[in-house]
Amino acid sequence: MRAVSEQDIRASFVNCSKGEAKRLPLPRDLDERRWDDLDFLGWRDLSAPDRSYLVTELRGELIGITLRFPSQQRGFLHRSMCSVCLTTHPGSGVSLMTARKRGQAGRDGNSVGIYICTDLDCSLYVRGRKTPAPGGRFEESLTVEQQVERTRGKLAGFLDLLAA
Repeated sequence: MRAVSEQDIRASFVNCSKGEAKRLPLPRDLDERRWDDLDFLGWRDLSAPDRSYLVTELRGELIGITLRFPSQQRGFLHRSMCSVCLTTHPGSGVSLMTARKRGQAGRDGNSVGIYICTDLDCSLYVRGRKTPAPGGRFEESLTVEQQVERTRGKLAGFLDLLAA
């Protein structure tokens, strides 16, 4: 992913109002991010524990979405798999996050959901830059580059649902 500015991020949101995009909190470490290691920029809203945000490039366009997830998470005995990067996590490490659809459908209350790493660090897990809990990544015959392409494809498929 290419480095993006605060202005780029705020202008990218497609499933919230311009006013909401202007007010949402941004990560403070944008200048320190290793952008080459990211397929998307994802972060949690520390002031609203049920909200997260995701920004990525899709077909040459920067797309940002707001996500919501339940504040009550599963117990720690359960393991779940992220449907984007295929990393498994115990307990609340994977969450069903929902995004309002774009346009009138979203204003009518329609949304789509995806099971994704709660910390939104899928890009780092796939590249081996961050280690999940033991047993969190299966050994695959795909190269890291192929896994990155699969991750991008799964995310693109989810983002396409926002417009459907």
